[in-house]
Amino acid sequence: QIQLVESGGGLVQPGGSLRLSCAASGFALDRYAITWFRQVPGKGRAGVSCSARDDGITQYADSAKGRFTISRDNGMNTAYLQMDSLKPEDTAVYYCATRYGMEAGTCHEFLNANAWDYWGQGTQVTVSS
Repeated sequence: QIQLVESGGGLVQPGGSLRLSCAASGFALDRYAITWFRQVPGKGRAGVSCSARDDGITQYADSAKGRFTISRDNGMNTAYLQMDSLKPEDTAVYYCATRYGMEAGTCHEFLNANAWDYWGQGTQVTVSS
């Protein structure tokens, strides 16, 4: 059974940092892409960053470029999202996701939540002074 579990969220002051973790089970992470999304109340899930299967390719939404870094430890079957220089507008529930099928290992359409099949339960990030 494929399962994703996020952790690492919390309350941080503007300008601070957090590292989110996405622990995967039921599948080998090195064969799949992982994408991070975030969601605020009343809005849909917005793509943040994607790590492709095992070729080092990463992609970022404009809001994350230069501040967030996605990485993975395939040996630990865990992906991470390092978030620096956090802003109040980064406040959201953050989710990791993966998918099956022909695009399972790629970041194709990583910004589109409908393109991803398996989701974690989310972790709350609040940026506030």
